[in-house]
Amino acid sequence: MITFTPLSGAAGTIRTTPLAYLLQVDDVRILLDCGSPDWCPEQSLEDVNEVEDVNEETVPSWEKYCSALKDCAPSVDLVLLSHGDLSHAGLYPYAHAHWGLTAPAYTTLPVQAMARIAATEDVESIRDEQPVEGTVEAVTPSSGPDGSVSPTANGTSPPPPSDSPPASHAGKHKYVATIQQVHDAFDSVNVLRYSQPCHLQGKCQGLTIIPFNAGHTLGGTIWKIRSPSAGTILYAVDMNHMRERHLDGTVLIRQASAGGGVFESLARPDLLITDAERANVTTARRKDRDSALLDCVTATLSSRNSLLLPCDSSTRVLELLVLLDQHWNYSRLKYPICLLSRTGREMLTFVRSMMEWLGGTISKEDVGEDGTGHGRDRRRRDDDNDEEALGAFALRFRHLEFFPNPQILMQTYSSKEPKLILAVPATLSHGPSRSLFSQFAEIPDNVVLLTGRSEPGTLGRLLFDKWNTSQREEAKWDRGRIGSNIMMDGELRLEMHSKVPLQGAELEEFLAKERAVREKEAVQQAALARSQRMLEADEGQSDSDSDSDDESDDSEENEVERTLGEDLMDTTDEVKQAREGPNASSRSGTKRKRGEGGGGDGTDWALGNEPDDGVTRISFDIYLKGHVAKTTSFFKSAEGQTQRFRMFPYVEKKRKVDEYGETVDVGMWLRKGRVLEEDAEDEEAKEARRRKEEEEAKKAPREPPSKFVTTVAEVQLACRLFFVDLEGLNDGRAVKTIVPQVNPRKMILIHAPQAATESLIESCANIRAMTKEIYAPAQGETVQIGQQTNSFSISLSDELLASIKMSRFEDNEVGYVTGRISNLATSTIPVLQPVSSSSLQPQTQNLLPMEARILGSRARQPLPQSTMIGELKLTALKARLAQVGVQAELVGEGVLICGAAAKKGASVDALQESVAVRKTARGRVELEGSISDVYYKVRKEVYALYALVAA
Repeated sequence: MITFTPLSGAAGTIRTTPLAYLLQVDDVRILLDCGSPDWCPEQSLEDVNEVEDVNEETVPSWEKYCSALKDCAPSVDLVLLSHGDLSHAGLYPYAHAHWGLTAPAYTTLPVQAMARIAATEDVESIRDEQPVEGTVEAVTPSSGPDGSVSPTANGTSPPPPSDSPPASHAGKHKYVATIQQVHDAFDSVNVLRYSQPCHLQGKCQGLTIIPFNAGHTLGGTIWKIRSPSAGTILYAVDMNHMRERHLDGTVLIRQASAGGGVFESLARPDLLITDAERANVTTARRKDRDSALLDCVTATLSSRNSLLLPCDSSTRVLELLVLLDQHWNYSRLKYPICLLSRTGREMLTFVRSMMEWLGGTISKEDVGEDGTGHGRDRRRRDDDNDEEALGAFALRFRHLEFFPNPQILMQTYSSKEPKLILAVPATLSHGPSRSLFSQFAEIPDNVVLLTGRSEPGTLGRLLFDKWNTSQREEAKWDRGRIGSNIMMDGELRLEMHSKVPLQGAELEEFLAKERAVREKEAVQQAALARSQRMLEADEGQSDSDSDSDDESDDSEENEVERTLGEDLMDTTDEVKQAREGPNASSRSGTKRKRGEGGGGDGTDWALGNEPDDGVTRISFDIYLKGHVAKTTSFFKSAEGQTQRFRMFPYVEKKRKVDEYGETVDVGMWLRKGRVLEEDAEDEEAKEARRRKEEEEAKKAPREPPSKFVTTVAEVQLACRLFFVDLEGLNDGRAVKTIVPQVNPRKMILIHAPQAATESLIESCANIRAMTKEIYAPAQGETVQIGQQTNSFSISLSDELLASIKMSRFEDNEVGYVTGRISNLATSTIPVLQPVSSSSLQPQTQNLLPMEARILGSRARQPLPQSTMIGELKLTALKARLAQVGVQAELVGEGVLICGAAAKKGASVDALQESVAVRKTARGRVELEGSISDVYYKVRKEVYALYALVAA
């Protein structure tokens, strides 16, 4: 049985990202993608679009998805990632580190690297601007028109981070991982090559996963999941059948040069899970879109203005870079192309090493060629003598410059110099692109060029909606036309987040608190070290010396009392003096005398009733002569109340014993082993290790104390806005053509708004051969397909296995077997053994009814039934018949005429040498014609297309 639940990105919803789906095949739970939402939506848009109830206005839009993923993460058995962007893999590092999503994960090598780069860029950008994981944000009460911080009403500076109130939206918990968690999560991912079958083990035993090229992104994957009980499942989202400059189209549909049609390995799955986000969208031709973008870029730069092009950090930015670099080389432009990203250089270095995954025009480029096609020096460096630029000529990007932040960009190029800026992220919700937009949009005739619609609720979607509503009805983005740029006007209020260093009184207060924390930690470490030494000393004592003289006992008791009294009293006094100051010495001395004098009323010795400041303290009950603690007890003696003496707590250590004797304390031996190794080291080795640790500590830059500040910037919009669709996805015409050709038995639609979902369902309903079992579950809704099946394991004996005739079907071999199940003492699994025909004959005779036998006739024997597995494709049969010299033509739906009748102008006599192959119903094939050589040839080729299992 198959169970499917969309955790996010369901069908029929406005918010179609991120993508995360829970697929359960029998008892195996598979997580398909694990995307992250945009953690920094616009506050006004969030309130308008997401809040349905006044009481729920503080709940962010992603909370339902994150809570559902958190609940199911520990029980997931397999994770499959399809694309390397944030909407498909952004939340995987956090779920891996915090929610127990430690199941085996699989993807392709480029997706693993691109997802790591995208997550790293997003994590660094957010953590550099906003508080995460409980940190408090300092919010300025007002701001000037330019976004500068204004003083408070009384003229003082903003409060320090620890005392400042959080912003209204800062209470939304952002599930943002750390850099180390990102690297640890993606290091654990297993990588596969395209078309590489992977047979899973453990709980997933029996499942086979195979990745195929999906297009759209580098390493983008269509997942084929094969189950012995549920059949074939195809997970295909965000595909692109068109060939691009750096990628080939998806393998799901063959190119026209290869004969067209669906790739055989992916045809007719039992279940197809696909998206319908653009089912009602008509995209303009790629040639027109590229021309519109390049014309806008050239015209803007020629007029001495600049362009801001928001982009992602890892996937679709490659297509933009290749397009712009080719245009720069062809037009010989001298304007700079600036990539504003922390991970841009790392991303391109990796892409240059993954040439076998690239396609399009780049695949035609030889490594190190100079573009002339001669290839005289395949390993020569480029003109700048840059070793890192080794790779395809189209990936050197000689006009590209990298900048980690907007400040360095502004120091290099002034705002008046014409330039093209590619800034991350594409949503303009945080990071360099948002910071740059607040300054860039106020300069007249600058152009903000959008290449994607971004996630709902973000600034990028706000600008796209503004552009789309300004276009004529026939020029909107989904009508297959290229619109025109618009002039923006008005005022836009943006919340700008930043992290500023602490200064003055704030810095002094922070340093004082930091010193107090270090002192507390030092006190705790000292106390733990003393207790550890005492425990190890107790472990080292020999149990054989049970009889000792009184003098040794007295000396040991005096030493224990002195150690406990002095050390713990000193520890307590140090903590109290650090908290109360030098004036507390007299009080601490009084307290010590009280403890030593023995006054006791059941309270902790030498600790008093001082408040606990987080320091772990230990209470010891010491026997004191003449003082009896009369405490109330539940059990009473005959004389009345039971007397309890205060005594030193002695815990007898019981030795743990198993069937092999006393158990070994591995931890103790490891500790002693480390001590022995340190003692065995000479002074030079210790000094070298110490110097190495100090050098590593010096290399790690220590971030200065800082605080998070939010300001409100009022941006006067004066720039131009233009949109060109370069998302690289199938449009509605392609989706409605591909899905019927795949022809699944059942289909689930995901990742689509309501209008697009209804459009694709209506299109499939008009096709007679298309399945009618189409599901479109909402977020959190569970769909069950099929029935619960039970599978059992059985072992075949060697004798039976040698007698089986196997036939190949797709990637499997099938055969017919008859035997008797036996339980052997040497095996826990039942064994199927062969049986003789004589032993089966009486049973067969008993089952058959007694019939009157005609005199002189032979006894009727039942013939074994053979099974033919597979599905006949008339196009494949036509190709095989052409190879053996039989002409065939398709006439009508489901009929293939073979032989002389297939020729044009054939006579009536030619019908005797012809055969008609007809598919009357699903799984039923009829051969109609006279007995001839053509008939036997056609029947032989039909049998060859099936897997024949002889009984």
